[in-house]
Amino acid sequence: MSKLEIKKPFNPSPYLFLLPCMVIFVVFFYMPFVKTIAYSFTLTNSRGRPVEFVGFENYIKQFKSPIFLNSLKLTLIFAPMVGIPTFLTAFFLAAMANVRMRGTRIYEVMYSLPMAVASAPASAIWFMLLSSGKNGIVNHLLGTDIRWLLDARYALFGVAFVTVWLNMGTSFIFLLTGFRNVPDELIESSRIDGAGYFRRLFSIITPVVSPQIFFVIFLNIITSFQAFAQIRLLTQGGPSYSTNVLVYTIYQAAIRDSRFETAFAQSMVLFVIILTITIIQFKTEDRMVHYQ
Repeated sequence: MSKLEIKKPFNPSPYLFLLPCMVIFVVFFYMPFVKTIAYSFTLTNSRGRPVEFVGFENYIKQFKSPIFLNSLKLTLIFAPMVGIPTFLTAFFLAAMANVRMRGTRIYEVMYSLPMAVASAPASAIWFMLLSSGKNGIVNHLLGTDIRWLLDARYALFGVAFVTVWLNMGTSFIFLLTGFRNVPDELIESSRIDGAGYFRRLFSIITPVVSPQIFFVIFLNIITSFQAFAQIRLLTQGGPSYSTNVLVYTIYQAAIRDSRFETAFAQSMVLFVIILTITIIQFKTEDRMVHYQ
């Protein structure tokens, strides 16, 4: 004998609560993304409206452009320049803050402070610190006269250093959370077995914290691809295009030159790069991350 199924009346309340969020996502995320894909295959006027379909011509022009190829090379160089030092610094600070002693709360606040500073004021502060001549505090402390932001040999390093400082607080919070979640039983048993601090850190704590480490590494890489404000305020892509990374090239093409079809094509190239990194992240997660 089949049981009678009682149909519940349709309740639109959950969908009504989700509607504002979905409208925002569609209007400000999905529609611009679809338009970027479509318009990258067209020529546009000064207002960004498509006027002629040209297929892959915009992409072919970009990969023949020395400025674009230089910005692509700088972007691929800039990513490890930011990602590796940010992770190593945050890992070292998190390991230090994980040692329970009096005053560690003060260090935790100090190390995480950069995440509370926006890119614009942080760039203004570091612009004064990295200024050349006697006015630059860094040069004064080091006894040097290096043009950190005006010399093509050092400008990318200067911007990378500021970006590391901006991203360090977020990475520190994630890693410290992972360190604090390591079971005390593992630490105590390793101490009983005679393992020293560094043996415990790299053989026990690091594998347990591998999900946070894995996440922070890829977070810093992707964040470095999106660095814009500090470049805009510190160097404006110069000198001699030495800090003209891909995001800033897109900004110049769209806002300064009103070449929106160029900016659309470059944006899609950047999207493919970030998508590739994300796919690699998911493909390698099972082999590099150990969940409890």
